[in-house]
Amino acid sequence: MSIRFALLFAALALFCEASAQPYPAKPIRFLVPYTPGGSTDIVARTVAVPLQHALGQPIVIENRPGAAEVLATELLARSEPNGYTILLISNTFAINETFVPKVPYNSERDFASVVKLVDVPFAMLVNPALSVNSVSELVAWAKSHPGKGNYAHYGIGTPHFLTMEWFKRVTGIDMVGIPYNGAVPGLTAVATGDVAVLTTGLGGALSFIKSGKVKAIASASARRLASMPELPTIAESGYSNFDLTSWFGILTRAGTPPEVVERLNLEFTRAVTAPDVKQRMASLGYESSPMSSREFGRFIRREIDNWGRIIKATGIKRE
Repeated sequence: MSIRFALLFAALALFCEASAQPYPAKPIRFLVPYTPGGSTDIVARTVAVPLQHALGQPIVIENRPGAAEVLATELLARSEPNGYTILLISNTFAINETFVPKVPYNSERDFASVVKLVDVPFAMLVNPALSVNSVSELVAWAKSHPGKGNYAHYGIGTPHFLTMEWFKRVTGIDMVGIPYNGAVPGLTAVATGDVAVLTTGLGGALSFIKSGKVKAIASASARRLASMPELPTIAESGYSNFDLTSWFGILTRAGTPPEVVERLNLEFTRAVTAPDVKQRMASLGYESSPMSSREFGRFIRREIDNWGRIIKATGIKRE
């Protein structure tokens, strides 16, 4: 009897192996943690097109906004570890680790890093009528107007808010943050002079900069921007450790087979470095910057530590 069971088991194993289909064998669910039409959604839909062609399966975009990416991230944490659910994240994922008291997932245990897609460079912008053309001049102006200067942001805990709060701390200036519901209202506030300063992603600001409605004085990242190489960095202005930027990347569920993660990494990398996609990203003010899955995992840990240090140092609390 034992021999019969052994033969049956062997036959079943061979059958399952023969009938197993290579990944992917069905549509892939692509979670986007923001509403349709925004920059995150545009990036997801842009890379989904070549990815769909390469994998031979539909990439189904599913917009799941809510709780600053936490809702969509929790959905991924509850998915099956098979590579058929993926999630677009930004540095908000790293910020949430410290800023949100109790996230309903474990960032180290529940996810597998797939690939970093793009950097979203931050530029510091001022009202053109302001007699400020550099970081040093902005600091001097703010110190001569203590408590009277103000800056726009998109909500407490957002990268834009934390970048300015960190800038205030390292420069020793005092400015008041004014919240706006998105990039266009914030940029408009700077253009009209309702606020003096805004640090935001370059993409949405390009048209305002080119038209002269706002004036760019610095990049918040440690290196100069590829799209605006003439723009100095905040670090170059004497604040050597200032290096903040935004980015987008892909996660899937922990436990997904390594070969599936590597296949996704390969195809996403090909997609985001394709000439037409790179051009599309550049037009949005983004810079294609793919990483291997392992490199991206290490990068996320550094980002969690970096933003956590800023949140703790500035004493920012979630409202």
